[in-house]
Amino acid sequence: MGLFKIFLMLLFLMFLGCYEKEPAEKADVSEDISEDISDAENDNAIELALRETAAEIAAELSDSQLAAQVIISGIDGKGELTEDMKSIFARCPVGAVMFFRYNLTIENEAIQKHIIETVNFIANENEGSIKPFIAVDHEGGGVNRFMPGVADMPAAGSYKKMMEDESIDREKIIESIFTDSLNSGKIINSLGFNMNFAPVAEYLNDDNKMFLEDRAYSIEPEFTADASAAFIEGMTHNGILCVVKHFPGIAGQDPHFFSSTLKGSVEELDELASPFADLISGGYVQALMVSHSAIPARDGDNIASLSRNVMETWLRKELGFKGIIICDDFSMEAAANKEILNTETAVVLSLAAGADMVMVWPPDITRTQRAILAALNNGNLPRERLREAAERIIFEKLRMGLVIRHL
Repeated sequence: MGLFKIFLMLLFLMFLGCYEKEPAEKADVSEDISEDISDAENDNAIELALRETAAEIAAELSDSQLAAQVIISGIDGKGELTEDMKSIFARCPVGAVMFFRYNLTIENEAIQKHIIETVNFIANENEGSIKPFIAVDHEGGGVNRFMPGVADMPAAGSYKKMMEDESIDREKIIESIFTDSLNSGKIINSLGFNMNFAPVAEYLNDDNKMFLEDRAYSIEPEFTADASAAFIEGMTHNGILCVVKHFPGIAGQDPHFFSSTLKGSVEELDELASPFADLISGGYVQALMVSHSAIPARDGDNIASLSRNVMETWLRKELGFKGIIICDDFSMEAAANKEILNTETAVVLSLAAGADMVMVWPPDITRTQRAILAALNNGNLPRERLREAAERIIFEKLRMGLVIRHL
């Protein structure tokens, strides 16, 4: 797609997004409805234009670029990129970079320098490119990857305790969640982040309490959905894309070290996933993480992150989710028997089953990209499936201003 065409499209989007009617001196209900319809039509037109542009860009990417775009990478070093990471990113400009505590236990200025350098290497402006998401896990409480005092936010469980105090109004609690998220989001965005792997939209129950503890908002599905929506709104206001997790849930202990099986009927699983369903139907979810839990009632053969029944049938068709499906780290113990299923194989199977992005560690980046390319060539991963994943990613990046230019 030519630069002139993109320029015209962006002007069109700016016109639609920025145009405002003069306020009427006397407004009635019919005028309000008319304005609502007009706003909805503008929003639909903008979304359609962005999706069409994303499809055009994805269609022009090479197989190697497509394979890179669906990868979320961890990163070695802090303060600056290692030479090895520079070399890896030069060969594989990944779709997202994930920062952890060991990357960020440094002064804020160094964090900023690290992020900017990462972006510059991945998004080479001399050639024209698509910037990566710069991601972090920042739920609040104990799940805070920054130094103490940087973007601190209460744990989700603290609002649960507020709910138990009948003297505190429910709406006030929701407002507190929004305000806390808004304030924290402003800080992490100023540090260069535009993606947050939060909130946890699982409500607390007997199966997950050992793992989630104070990471869950409530034992009530409805409040969990409302609280998650408030968190998302606060982050979104600061230009941060939230990755809601862990669909449809996790049972037992930490999946990094233990397997997870969600027992129960389809109806019981639907109840378990009801906060996710409410958030999706309310338009709050642009990205969502699928767990590594086994779900016998939905798929007797595959864990959720490898299941077409979960990602394509349940999420896409039944719940109508149009956003980015992300799968958690396949090095987790809950993912699979690693003697049979290594990271690269799991990634290919996950993408083929409906995932749009997968998380890998630096030693696996190059091998994962090669495995994706091999699967494209031998037919194990349809090219259309990979292109579809890239379209969803690029759509969000266009919406967030992360596409620099595309020649």
